[in-house]
Amino acid sequence: MNEETTSVRPDDVIPPAGPTLQPRKLVEDVVLLLPNIIKLVSRLLKDRRVPRRSKIILGLAAAYVASPVDLIPEIVPVIGWADDVIIMLVAIDHLIDRAGPEIIEEHWDGPGDLLSLTREAIGVSRSILPKGFLQALDRLGG
Repeated sequence: MNEETTSVRPDDVIPPAGPTLQPRKLVEDVVLLLPNIIKLVSRLLKDRRVPRRSKIILGLAAAYVASPVDLIPEIVPVIGWADDVIIMLVAIDHLIDRAGPEIIEEHWDGPGDLLSLTREAIGVSRSILPKGFLQALDRLGG
């Protein structure tokens, strides 16, 4: 099996992404490594050095995901849940940005490559969203 088709498990070292990175594989890797991401987010939420506004934005995003009201109804296959995933990724990205690299490194116990992989997946989600929405989120987060 070549490196591009190998699946990744939690705490595996991920080789640096090359120019042939496929969005589908990127999403699969992030999903498989979700336990590390959840640990990072929970630690950031407990850290007093992370701005409260960023924590609130993540809470609002989680409330949106849990809410039965969606921008795109869940009945629409794939796209129906994509808005939930994208909004959560953008909120996590905001939390990571506002925490700063030192705090992120302190709380990150997974392989270093995973953090860059996660940020890349978040970047893909940001590229899909309308700029006005992202600007509103940035203004909200201060």
